[in-house]
Amino acid sequence: MSNASYATETNQKISFRPSRQAIKRAAIGLALALGIAAAGDFGYNYLSTGRYLESTDDAYVKADSTIIAPKVSGYIAKVLVGDNEKVRAGQLLAKIDDRDFKAALDQARADVAAGEASVRNIDAQLELQQPIIEQSTADVAAADANLKFAQEERARYDDLMKSGSGTIQRAQQTDAALRASNAQLQHAKSGLVAAQRKVDVLTTQRAQATAQLDRARAVAQQAELNLSYTEITAPVDGTVGARSLRVGQYVQAGTQLMAVVPLDAVYVVANFKETQLTHVRAGQPVELQVDSFRNRTLRGHVDSLSPASGLEFALLPPDNATGNFTKIVQRVPVKIVLDDHSLTGLLRPGMSAVPTIDTKATVLTERETAKRLADNASRPNGG
Repeated sequence: MSNASYATETNQKISFRPSRQAIKRAAIGLALALGIAAAGDFGYNYLSTGRYLESTDDAYVKADSTIIAPKVSGYIAKVLVGDNEKVRAGQLLAKIDDRDFKAALDQARADVAAGEASVRNIDAQLELQQPIIEQSTADVAAADANLKFAQEERARYDDLMKSGSGTIQRAQQTDAALRASNAQLQHAKSGLVAAQRKVDVLTTQRAQATAQLDRARAVAQQAELNLSYTEITAPVDGTVGARSLRVGQYVQAGTQLMAVVPLDAVYVVANFKETQLTHVRAGQPVELQVDSFRNRTLRGHVDSLSPASGLEFALLPPDNATGNFTKIVQRVPVKIVLDDHSLTGLLRPGMSAVPTIDTKATVLTERETAKRLADNASRPNGG
């Protein structure tokens, strides 16, 4: 091949290669096309869905943990659970030395027995008093009969004395018998009144003894409760955390010993800005991402909104009535309940989460309702 022909072929091959400017223009065009497509897709997503989504990273997993504290003071005799151990409701967690409480219960029961014996004794006296009253009543009747006989005897001897047939000695005897019968009647009546009054006294004593018995029973019941309180049980299912009790440790009533965390019933509390809550309502769907499980998306729903912002429940809420004022967007806690239970038992209270609330259905419904109300308002009456 000659040099001339080789040069011709080389020039032809070079002429078929695209220039750098053409490649650059093509790349720019492709980038613009991709950018426009991406912007269009983003714009479509935003207009159709994104503008209805409300999200925040100020959200945390929560649980209604139960603080375990004893109701009575004493020394810990047994600790039956370890750190981070799962427990069931009613399971025995720890036991306080119960010897003092058993002694107190025995003493209280003895007081109850003494009170019951006292009441029975008074009841027996009341039963015995009834025959005494009947006997006193009979004594009154007999004394009254004797008095009447003595009065009649005195009347007969008075008649004999007037006729001169009776003796002075006999008249004195009948007079003495009359006075004795009268005194005997008064004595019998006093005995009857005393017997009847004794019933009132015994009734009052019985009421007092019954009250003391009721008090002794209440003390015994409290002693029995105190004895039962020496066994510390789990009120709910959950996992033990923050366990601080040890065998031999003296604990006061109300001292925190541990916490039981129900990991099967966790929820999320998200602190949304007040400007994000315009269309947030209970029941709206929520997607959540937890930092510990970045590749998992959980589903839930809005359970409720707090009745006030977090600042209102602060220990020292701000007073904006005086001094300079700087407006700060407030945050309102929103409770989110999980509908997806795939991570049940794995989520821990305190974990960070990112919830996203979908308000589209609410916005469209409220917009349609407002439009319908406006149309009805614009129509003439009866139209």
